Amino acid sequence: MRILKINEIPKEPLVNPLFTGSDVTRQSLVSGSKDLSVGIVNFGRGVRNKFHRHDGDQVLIIIAGRGMVATEAEKRIVTMGEIVVFPAGEKHWHGAIQDSEFSHIVITRVGVKLTQLED
Repeated sequence: MRILKINEIPKEPLVNPLFTGSDVTRQSLVSGSKDLSVGIVNFGRGVRNKFHRHDGDQVLIIIAGRGMVATEAEKRIVTMGEIVVFPAGEKHWHGAIQDSEFSHIVITRVGVKLTQLED
């Protein structure tokens, strides 16, 4: 068993062409798991990721700020305490709204492939 404190886990810059800006960090919550990838993604104001999809389900648990989640069919503002489930293959994006930072826990299976669908 391991017990971690979120505020003691370092925030590592997440530099990736998937994001619309550079103010994004990740905190790895479960390292070394053979089954789960679990981390916190922190977005600066107005930063989001671009349309993408995963070949496995993705779960987001909103823990801070106000953000937006979107599919081709709808956009929704989400806040702390809400949970978003994107089924495998659903085209989507998520990130901070213009006037708020935004953080969520992201959960996927280890090895789930992400395909970016927007330049």
